[in-house]
Amino acid sequence: MAIFTVIYVLVFVIFALIAYAVMQIRLFGMKVKDFWGFIEANQMLDKLYKFAKQYERMTPQEQIIYLSEAEKIFKAFDKVPNELWEEEYSKYSEVLKKYNDIRMIRWNSN
Repeated sequence: MAIFTVIYVLVFVIFALIAYAVMQIRLFGMKVKDFWGFIEANQMLDKLYKFAKQYERMTPQEQIIYLSEAEKIFKAFDKVPNELWEEEYSKYSEVLKKYNDIRMIRWNSN
């Protein structure tokens, strides 16, 4: 019987923590879906940041993929307050710089 009580308390604590996290996200003025998209975009930002260092050697197809993924990141980051991603600003600005460079190169080639 004591095991059931412990399991019940643990499940209750887990649900309480989840509810508290959702409440904090909503108090910050965001939707949970937008916050989850931000988390996924943050992971993609790290990948694009590494990939951005070699953008000069990208094929046209790789450039298109880079541009589309970067646009997804920009949209996700626009939905959350700037205070959440201040630490990632240098990576964000580097990806944005490469994005603009690729757009300029593609625009000049057309």
